[in-house]
Amino acid sequence: MRTILSVSLTVLILTACVARPDPAPAVLRETAPPWDAPRDAVSYIRAAGLPEQPLGTDTDPWVLDLTVTVDGEPVDVPAFIGADRLRAVQAPVHTHDPGGEVWLEGDGNRDITLGEFFTLWGVRFDDECLGAACGDLMVTADGRRVEDPAELVLRGLTSVSVTA
Repeated sequence: MRTILSVSLTVLILTACVARPDPAPAVLRETAPPWDAPRDAVSYIRAAGLPEQPLGTDTDPWVLDLTVTVDGEPVDVPAFIGADRLRAVQAPVHTHDPGGEVWLEGDGNRDITLGEFFTLWGVRFDDECLGAACGDLMVTADGRRVEDPAELVLRGLTSVSVTA
């Protein structure tokens, strides 16, 4: 019994001392959906040029609904886009749950763009393409067509629809 307790305690101490692994580099996917939220979100937060803030930061909140459709099929917007649970950091734009609610919270959330959100998601997004779907990209914000979708500022909007 003493040996089991001693081994258990040693394992516990050693695992507590192990550093977190370095995050994988951010890669923008050029594939068809589905697109999971990146596990190493800190790399994507840095790639988007956004500040890292403590996980759970909830000051100055704004919520909008995002719908994504590719080739006529709805695309699931997953939980934890922009949230790195392993490192306990989040971007000022992120998702809490699946379903398309996008949260803007914390410092720096007033100028977040749709392009930055898709960088956090790890999905190629520009004036022509969403992932592998290129050529027929259309974005609307609160029912109005957007001409420069990557630069669309999200704060103040209630709904954004991306169709490719």
